Amino acid sequence: MGAIPAQRETVTRASGVPVHGGAGAETRTTLPGSALSPGSARTLVRGALTEWSASGLPGTEHLTDRLVDDAVVVVSELVTNAVVHAGTDVELACRLEDETGDLLVEVLDHHPSRAPRDGEIEAPYETPEYGRGLRLVSRLAESWGVTYRTGAKTVWARLPAEDPMAARDDIEAYAEERALERGLRVAEILAPEPQRAERERDWLNRGALSFLAEASDLLAGQLDENLVAALAGQLIVPRLADWCAVWLEDEVAGRWGYPRSGEAEGGWAVDGTAGTGPRLARVWHGSENLIEELRRALEKEPPLPPDTHRTGPAPYPWPGEALGARGVRGTALAYRLVAGGRPLGTLVIGRAGLVRFPDEVTGLVEDLSRRVALAIGAARQYARQATISRVLQRGLLPGAVAEIPGVVSALVYEPCDKGGPSGDFYDLFPAGDGRWCFAIGDVQGKGPEAAVVIGIARPWLRLLAREGYRVADVLDRLNQLLLDDATEAADAAARALVGPVAPGDGPQTRFLSLLYGELTPFDGGVRCTLASAGHPLPLLLGVGGEVHTAAHPQTLLGVIEDATYTSETFELRSGDTLLCVTDGVTERRSGSRQFDDGDGLATALAGCAGLNAQLIAERIRRLVHEFSGRPPEDDLALLVLQAE
Repeated sequence: MGAIPAQRETVTRASGVPVHGGAGAETRTTLPGSALSPGSARTLVRGALTEWSASGLPGTEHLTDRLVDDAVVVVSELVTNAVVHAGTDVELACRLEDETGDLLVEVLDHHPSRAPRDGEIEAPYETPEYGRGLRLVSRLAESWGVTYRTGAKTVWARLPAEDPMAARDDIEAYAEERALERGLRVAEILAPEPQRAERERDWLNRGALSFLAEASDLLAGQLDENLVAALAGQLIVPRLADWCAVWLEDEVAGRWGYPRSGEAEGGWAVDGTAGTGPRLARVWHGSENLIEELRRALEKEPPLPPDTHRTGPAPYPWPGEALGARGVRGTALAYRLVAGGRPLGTLVIGRAGLVRFPDEVTGLVEDLSRRVALAIGAARQYARQATISRVLQRGLLPGAVAEIPGVVSALVYEPCDKGGPSGDFYDLFPAGDGRWCFAIGDVQGKGPEAAVVIGIARPWLRLLAREGYRVADVLDRLNQLLLDDATEAADAAARALVGPVAPGDGPQTRFLSLLYGELTPFDGGVRCTLASAGHPLPLLLGVGGEVHTAAHPQTLLGVIEDATYTSETFELRSGDTLLCVTDGVTERRSGSRQFDDGDGLATALAGCAGLNAQLIAERIRRLVHEFSGRPPEDDLALLVLQAE
């Protein structure tokens, strides 16, 4: 809302909803800024005043139609500013004072965007900077201003009482006179000032570069094209235009085409295929009550296919019927949104009462439209990459975890980077002949290069296991596979996805830590054979709460060419639990400490005695998260296998 010179001291408010006492009748509401819309505020105030009049409360004899209408207008303006500019919790209060009949309205922002000035007098509002709505409030109210409190800012307005309408002989004539007078007053207040063009030109000369710089910073950080479109409308309205609309191209179509014979109007053919045409993503108007009607009108007039010879804005049909009496005439311009030679959409601005936009405005909006196009292009690129990453991630992980007779399993998998392939992976699959195999691993690095290693390891693990190779033999062969020429070729292919290969920048070896095991159920339990290659050692929890490691450490895969791996075999009896984790669990940091310092993981597992597999997995996950107040900085995966 900004700062307004305070004209009275802090208001003392009565409690209750509504109440009546020494302070007068009062109603109030507290809602999130997104929920307390100006329309809701108007309905609340008008309903409260009507109820007070019907109840005959003291002071209501001063409530004339004009006072009620003025109060509704003032509340609408104050809430609009608070919700749009603050966006936080807003408290609205309206009170009728007994003795004077004055009506007091307050809008309190619980999280002011500007800190109190310790009594420093603020400069008065300038109309071009803050809009004509506040000028309307100042004309309708007897006094108004801002009161700062700790953690809150209240904007208030006092509307003076009037003589009751009953004092007039001709009530209908009085009402008609007041309505006409009020309409003329509002029209006078909201009418453009004669100096508006000069003041706009002065602002454009002084503030255009700063405006573009701030707009660029705001748009550059957005990763959703619909949010970019919404921000574009808020940047333009009401500073540069009365309304704004953004159409976005169909991402599949890619570029505009012209209707083919027999196609419905509004759809375009692109590269020989039928396109869907532009999508109206956002409509913004300085008056919220006109937005929906304007949207319906604009949806009937999508922008025409572009004129390839035109570089600047093009005229757009004026939607006069949707803009009410004050918007019958005006001008609108359409700007093509193009980034990297690729059409992305169209930006349309409109302003009532103009034959043509000033050149300074059209030039500034053209510069802004380029920034909007770049932001939309970046958001779409991010969306494409995120989609590819999700598809790739799904391909690197099993579609389902196998069910093993006599064993209950539970899995926790939380990649740190939600937008790209993780370096952690897992698998649990049948290997035939009454055997089931499991794996949990961690690749050095992340992204496409890590995805290549996982893309090699998982299918080869399954293939070798189903061919009947022992656990140790599987690790021997996988180690050799990660060191041979096939890995180098795959690595080069992954690096080509990221960018050109620099001279002398050859293929890089990728290391893999892996815990791999085989399960064979038998009467009374499950036989487990496993081996750990540079991976955090698995822990075995007995039914009595005792915990010990279930393997010995060995070398990472992909490091030593002639490495030979060994395995260990043990039995899981009813209630025994095997816990397998990645280093995202053991190396979770809190300052200089790690989660597994002092056998922290074993201690945590011992506290899970008597719990089922799912509860053990959830408790370990929760303890890892609670170990530090910061979010995890590494991928997290853990697998729990419990004999029934």
